[in-house]
Amino acid sequence: MAIGERIHFFRTMRGMTQKYLGMLLGFPEKSADVRLAQYETGTRTPKEDLTNQIANALDVSPQALTVPNIESYMGLMHTLFAMEDLYGLKIGELDGEVCLRLDKDKAETYFSMVQMFLAWQKQAEKLKNEEITKEEYDKWRYHYPDFDTSGHWHKISPSQELSDKLIKNLKKK
Repeated sequence: MAIGERIHFFRTMRGMTQKYLGMLLGFPEKSADVRLAQYETGTRTPKEDLTNQIANALDVSPQALTVPNIESYMGLMHTLFAMEDLYGLKIGELDGEVCLRLDKDKAETYFSMVQMFLAWQKQAEKLKNEEITKEEYDKWRYHYPDFDTSGHWHKISPSQELSDKLIKNLKKK
């Protein structure tokens, strides 16, 4: 997830305009909104000191803005927080244990994530039942979705894609 997307998310959540946030950061009034737009669109990437200033102005951790390092517990936590924001991941309790679940109210996201999780679950079950080796399982995981056979993420051939676009355009007329 790009830092610009996170800046945009938190800025809009706080009800700030690009110009307002830019001016809080000390950019000149005339170019404050343009400068912020460059960061949000990824045209420019803020350096660490500016990232810290932006985080402070948005009242969030700098890790909440950057692509978290999941090799640390803090980075992993901020990744999960971002997944809550973007994909509706929810934390709760099930049978006395902490669990993570998807929010069904985010229909499109829910459907896509469930499809991916079901494909993952199928491969994990194959590994558990010794239908595939650990190496085959790892190959599937580390190359996902290239080796996914669930059909959810397969690429459509150009001729099919063109055909679909033509049909869609004809239906509009």
